[in-house]
Amino acid sequence: MLSQVYRCGFQPFNQHLLPWVKCTTVFRSHCIQPSVIRHVRSWSNIPFITVPLSRTHGKSFAHRSELKHAKRIVVKLGSAVVTRGDECGLALGRLASIVEQVSVLQNQGREMMLVTSGAVAFGKQRLRHEILLSQSVRQALHSGQNQLKEMAIPVLEARACAAAGQSGLMALYEAMFTQYSICAAQILVTNLDFHDEQKRRNLNGTLHELLRMNIVPIVNTNDAVVPPAEPNSDLQGVNVISVKDNDSLAARLAVEMKTDLLIVLSDVEGLFDSPPGSDDAKLIDIFYPGDQQSVTFGTKSRVGMGGMEAKVKAALWALQGGTSVVIANGTHPKVSGHVITDIVEGKKVGTFFSEVKPAGPTVEQQGEMARSGGRMLATLEPEQRAEIIHHLADLLTDQRDEILLANKKDLEEAEGRLAAPLLKRLSLSTSKLNSLAIGLRQIAASSQDSVGRVLRRTRIAKNLELEQVTVPIGVLLVIFESRPDCLPQVNTREEVEDLCRLDKMIDLIIPRGSSQLVRDIQKAAKGIPVMGHSEGICHMYVDSEASVDKVTRLVRDSKCEYPAACNALETLLIHRDLLRTPLFDQIIDMLRVEQVKIHAGPKFASYLTFSPSEVKSLRTEYGDLELCIEVVDNVQDAIDHIHKYGSSHTDVIVTEDENTAEFFLQHVDSACVFWNASTRFSDGYRFGLGAEVGISTSRIHARGPVGLEGLLTTKWLLRGKDHVVSDFSEHGSLKYLHENLPIPQRNTN
Repeated sequence: MLSQVYRCGFQPFNQHLLPWVKCTTVFRSHCIQPSVIRHVRSWSNIPFITVPLSRTHGKSFAHRSELKHAKRIVVKLGSAVVTRGDECGLALGRLASIVEQVSVLQNQGREMMLVTSGAVAFGKQRLRHEILLSQSVRQALHSGQNQLKEMAIPVLEARACAAAGQSGLMALYEAMFTQYSICAAQILVTNLDFHDEQKRRNLNGTLHELLRMNIVPIVNTNDAVVPPAEPNSDLQGVNVISVKDNDSLAARLAVEMKTDLLIVLSDVEGLFDSPPGSDDAKLIDIFYPGDQQSVTFGTKSRVGMGGMEAKVKAALWALQGGTSVVIANGTHPKVSGHVITDIVEGKKVGTFFSEVKPAGPTVEQQGEMARSGGRMLATLEPEQRAEIIHHLADLLTDQRDEILLANKKDLEEAEGRLAAPLLKRLSLSTSKLNSLAIGLRQIAASSQDSVGRVLRRTRIAKNLELEQVTVPIGVLLVIFESRPDCLPQVNTREEVEDLCRLDKMIDLIIPRGSSQLVRDIQKAAKGIPVMGHSEGICHMYVDSEASVDKVTRLVRDSKCEYPAACNALETLLIHRDLLRTPLFDQIIDMLRVEQVKIHAGPKFASYLTFSPSEVKSLRTEYGDLELCIEVVDNVQDAIDHIHKYGSSHTDVIVTEDENTAEFFLQHVDSACVFWNASTRFSDGYRFGLGAEVGISTSRIHARGPVGLEGLLTTKWLLRGKDHVVSDFSEHGSLKYLHENLPIPQRNTN
């Protein structure tokens, strides 16, 4: 639900409200009046969305998908994120991107806090510059340009660098947040501010007041005066955590402020199950408090106080205090521009810390098991594969009551939440279940002569023979949208986008559902081909030579038998000569009885004095009891209309003229083209292909209903005896024969 956005006037901000906190006013020297801050938002020329957020703190989020509900968020920017690669100066582009993401979340109604490093690096840059400028002109001229460049600069003490860089760092944040009309406030802390009860209350009160006023607190350890870290006193318990670096500071701040989410950004992706950088290293998606032994820590960050081990300790401490944590890379150029917003949206970025361990394997583990299992299945004998598929069909029959009961619960839960066409697709009946079992048995029968079938044999040369044989495409990701009758499935939508990234484990994605689903999957797929149809805009052309008895029967079945299906009729094309004839009247009467809403195409509307509402678009897939009727002059006009407005799915001609029918069949460029048959026959089961796994309107690989044959590809097997290519050169001893050999017949009984 999106809240309305209003513009409001601004009132001057009281600079003396928080005397010890440096507050930057960035609304062009004005700030929103505190009384309206939580209800009204506005920023210069930039639209935004306010997200309704509510959450009771006390327990961390169990799953990534819940992170979108986080209201109060701490973002910790490690030194490697803020500083340049030479460790002298700030990474301005990266910092600007982070400020933009924080601003977007702040203007959604969230309460954002920053824990930032960078003062030492910024100060080091400034002090080095001052040292060079302080050299006398005489010395500079005497030394020469080359020697000047090599002039030794003394080692700079970190606390001095921090003192010199802190004001500049804050000024930079001020300038960046100004671009988004957001106030920022600087707070410098030391360990004592958390351990002294009075100072702790003061800090807590100040932070809450800033958040109430819609100001972003920017917190940093006061490195100019902070004492050396005490290695044995940190992270020993809730009340005695030592603020020795910004990792521990961020954790302490997150728990102190009852934060929902802590995002720790550094120059590492997260936690790995083996040494990072090694070939077998895999990023740990979800980390649990009991899994410390399974983690391999990499080397310490190139800059900064804390390494990965310190980050994990701080993260676990925050998790114990009820704050969810994500550790991620904030320096990668391809993801740093949206890493923070991606994390809040629940996307799989970095390592998510959770106290809830899932019952099953991760999607990556499932992908690996599918890859391994698929390769093993491909080596089975046809009889063994058929036996497995028959067993699946038997399970559907044996557990029919349990399956239908589960489907009934799904329907009850979806009532009022899904559109009527999707509810119809979701509904599972005994007949659908029986059809599914029959389809599986069809696959079992056809599998006897599918995988491993020899398509071609060629004698390349003496004792060198080549075979082309059928093999499975590999691991398929088939995504169903409210389609329980398509295949036996384990269904969840939470991690579909994660699956679409497994290009090393998944070979083909087949989305089944709406055109929007297909487009979303195509967008989410990373390097994996997607086979599907964007829409099912199916046409039926009623020719002037059509049979009166056939037309109404075919139109009724195509439109009304199952209007939610992708092969249902959406546009009826009527030959001009049939208007105001008994045949046309019968069609209209039948549609009225079936309660089909009619939309008139532009030409059809021009023939009528009182017409149905003119269609908004001739490229509409209704998926319901709605139908567009349009008038055409002849069969060529119908073909042109189909090619212009159709989706290459299924198109039909109804006529008794064989020549006209054959012309239509040959010239319509769709995956399925029928003569005097319902569009609803466009189905893998009805084609005898077994349980259909998809319909493709593309022109590469399978087209139309996709059954078992559409899921096969080929590989080449070459059997030789010490053959080398050099023997076939111009002066070699062998010649190519390229003789076609007979293909052996397999016993399919």
